[in-house]
Amino acid sequence: MAFGRTSLGSSAAGGGRAVGAGGQRPLSDINVTPLVDVMLVLLVIFIITAPLMASSIKLDLPQTDAGQPNGTPKFVSLSVDASGKTFFNDKPVTDEELTAQLEKAAADSKDTEVQLRADQTVPYGKVVALMGIANKAGLSRIGFVTEAEAAPAKPR
Repeated sequence: MAFGRTSLGSSAAGGGRAVGAGGQRPLSDINVTPLVDVMLVLLVIFIITAPLMASSIKLDLPQTDAGQPNGTPKFVSLSVDASGKTFFNDKPVTDEELTAQLEKAAADSKDTEVQLRADQTVPYGKVVALMGIANKAGLSRIGFVTEAEAAPAKPR
């Protein structure tokens, strides 16, 4: 029995660990070769696919002003006061006149928005009835207008 070095370079007493001047040391450097290989492959893929992303068909498209956006959005004002009286653009109207005015606004543009202002004391049913009249006239964009609460005064 020999207590010297084994063929693996470790002593029997060391439990298989590298000991002494002739033993193997653990590798402490990171091998970046696989990382560089993967990055080069990705670079080649992007170089090949980048020209395919752009449209390869060159067209001389006609010019038109039909696609230009309109200036300001159109809206009509519909108000109901505390007594239940209805106003269209700040003018008092009956339900029949309101229907005719809303149908006229819908004929001008289907994108016309109805800005609905209702007093706090107006019953919910009246507001829903006005929304139904606007919807039957062909105006489906309805906005509810409210007032912001007054902020409390800051102490000086």
